[in-house]
Amino acid sequence: MFVLELTYTAPLEDVDAVLPAHVEWLNEQYEKGFFLASGRKNPRDGGVILAVAEDRARVEELVAGDPFVSAEVCSYRVTEFIATKTVPELERHRQTLS
Repeated sequence: MFVLELTYTAPLEDVDAVLPAHVEWLNEQYEKGFFLASGRKNPRDGGVILAVAEDRARVEELVAGDPFVSAEVCSYRVTEFIATKTVPELERHRQTLS
């Protein structure tokens, strides 16, 4: 599982100009099963996405496709973690330590 932390690198008006395309991209990733949750940080200086994928390379590929990235209005910090405990609704994403 991955935590994707977005940090805005441009003024909010520039971020907002790309927001509709970013939301469309988010919706596509939800439909494909990659994203579990997402939202703005408070204060509004970026966002957070909880993602699942087969490996980090796939996540990096997804991130590169974000319109925020192509518009150069944010940077990403990708953190991989092993989800050994989850709520029952996320049980299929539980992992075991090797």
